Amino acid sequence: MTHLVPLSRRFFITSGLSAAGGLAIGLALPGRADALAIDAAPWASITDVKAAEINAWILIEPDDSVTIRVAQSEMGEGIFTALPMIVAEELECDWTKVRAEYAEAHRNLVDGHPYGRMGTGGSGAVRRSREFLQQAGASARVRLIAAAAQQWAVPAGDCSARDGKVTHAASQRWLGYGALAGAAAKIALAEEPAIKTPDQFRLIGQPQARFDTPVKVNGQAKFGIDTRIDGMVYAAVTTCPVFGGTVRHVDDSKVRGRRGIRQIVPIPGGIAVVADSFWRAKQAVADLVITWDEGAGAGTDSDQFRKEYRDTLDGPAANAKHAGDVTAALAKAAKKVDALYEAPHVAHAAMEPLNATVHIQGDRLDAWMGTQDPDGALQRAAKAAGMKPEQVFIHNCFLGGGFGRRAINDELEQAVIVAKAVGKPVKLVWTREEDMQHDRYRPQAAIRFKAGLGTDGMPVAWDMRTAVGSISRSLGRDPVASGVEPSAVEGLSNVPYAVANLNVDCILKNTHVPVMFWRSVGSSQNAFALESFVDEMAVAAGKDPYRFRRELLAGKPDFLKVLDTLAEKGDWSKKLPAGQGRGIAIHESFGTIVGEIVEVSVSPKGEVKVPRVVAVVDCGHVVNPRTVEMQIESAVIYGLTAALYGEITIKDGRVQEANFDAYEMVRFADAPVIETYLALSGGTKWGGIGEPGTPPIAPALCNAIFAATGKRIRSLPIKNTDLSGRA
Repeated sequence: MTHLVPLSRRFFITSGLSAAGGLAIGLALPGRADALAIDAAPWASITDVKAAEINAWILIEPDDSVTIRVAQSEMGEGIFTALPMIVAEELECDWTKVRAEYAEAHRNLVDGHPYGRMGTGGSGAVRRSREFLQQAGASARVRLIAAAAQQWAVPAGDCSARDGKVTHAASQRWLGYGALAGAAAKIALAEEPAIKTPDQFRLIGQPQARFDTPVKVNGQAKFGIDTRIDGMVYAAVTTCPVFGGTVRHVDDSKVRGRRGIRQIVPIPGGIAVVADSFWRAKQAVADLVITWDEGAGAGTDSDQFRKEYRDTLDGPAANAKHAGDVTAALAKAAKKVDALYEAPHVAHAAMEPLNATVHIQGDRLDAWMGTQDPDGALQRAAKAAGMKPEQVFIHNCFLGGGFGRRAINDELEQAVIVAKAVGKPVKLVWTREEDMQHDRYRPQAAIRFKAGLGTDGMPVAWDMRTAVGSISRSLGRDPVASGVEPSAVEGLSNVPYAVANLNVDCILKNTHVPVMFWRSVGSSQNAFALESFVDEMAVAAGKDPYRFRRELLAGKPDFLKVLDTLAEKGDWSKKLPAGQGRGIAIHESFGTIVGEIVEVSVSPKGEVKVPRVVAVVDCGHVVNPRTVEMQIESAVIYGLTAALYGEITIKDGRVQEANFDAYEMVRFADAPVIETYLALSGGTKWGGIGEPGTPPIAPALCNAIFAATGKRIRSLPIKNTDLSGRA
């Protein structure tokens, strides 16, 4: 369970002393207070007996070093640098002396959830915590100033803080934060200070090198799969190849008594083999002869699913949005346009396969892993072990890719079960094949549009209907009684284009294939369909796709700023040679608008090359511009992979793709030049950045292919469409 606790500014008024005599800002709690630099593991040391003082967010030590705790998971999105920047902006410390470490899920549980939401997803790390992180830094700064003023017997208003020291201008005296920390910790503020507005920022908005880059480059960074514990054993697993199936019988005669094999342990839906090395465990798993009860999913296949999703579009639906009279407007339209778009299941395909290391000692359980939800992992481990949540300690590592998959930790439950059975610390690792074939995938979807155009070529009516897998139902979280799941209709029900008569219907349809959050969630398949169809309407109207969108976005200055910047930077008006084309798409998700132009070349044999992608971003404000650029590049490559190649196919109820030979990635040699530009609207807007770059890439690419070949792609992945010759 993830606990959502409202954090007020007043919350940060409490403070305490660190064990080293420094300042602990944020909360007076018992425990350790020694900061740990990012040199190997991102977590803090934890002991059974807590020290006398501890804080929630900030430690200031006598040597003026500052440790800032990070309550979100670092999986490449740069929050291990961005979130400390927010605190440091208000603290006015010396940025070169700042270190970062993970906040502790155990502390969050037992001390009243001082970190609030520790789950990382929905591009929410900055936008959901920025204000209270600013407040933590501001509160610390004001206490430091007050401590110096007391020591000098001068008004606090005559003192200022900058670069890790407090200065009294009149006397030219100054003291470093470390010298003031102990006294500052004893000061209680009558009220919390105001936090800075964006026009006052000095650090936020400036490009900074990421804290985690050096240790990831030199190999020191500790990912979950790097965990080593004295005396640990290794576990490999296999589960029923048909989702929902169970073990009927196991013949372990080929494995029993083999060198290094310690134990065979039943797990939900499968078997784990424990050995003195992972290789031996893996080989033994392969030699088990298992008879499966494949369950209700046996015999199904992808072609069947595609037909079912298409047919479902003609059945009953729940309404997500309705405006005007679509039926009447369609009947009177000068021209009608309709199309059906389809998106398959796709895998998360993180480079680090799922893994967890668990050590159970009496009434304590320690787990080392990379998780997007430390709070949820703690609860999941406690349930699997039959222990109290307070007895569980999650040591979160760097994540070798998350993309939503590491928000639900199936591997942790398995590792706990095995560790209980063998009585030793266990490192459980999924093989690439297990990871690929037992993922929780992006939902399959079929999306149908009908539009009516007026005599001026602009749409007067638009009907949208989607049939898509429910993530909430698949996870068992919510039956979605309304029939409308927000992620299923995101990007559709909040379509930015001005159409007077609009209808959006939703049909939630699940198969035995488990589905879950995938980078950009519903916006992924919905933006592909919607932005491709916008191009279809533009072509039917005889209008330029950029200018067609511009007319539909009249009165939306933030969208127009992104769109116009995109057309300029992306050379929209310049012609390309035959066989080449440009495509455009724009989409808002997670509070951020991203527009993208893709340049593509298609050979006479149908080979697709993407030499250039231009992206323009409006997330309101930016903490670290370098992170924005990196995340857009990452999102583009991730989305290109899915658009060009991504497809999980089912045969006889089983996933066919097992590794990267069958589930292809965009390679370095094929990666485009990616240009990222900011067109920030400012104001009160703070959008996310980890996911919004993914949705526009598939439609922009498909629109570019149409411009180059005259062939319209309505079903992903592109590899399944014959693009040879010309339309």
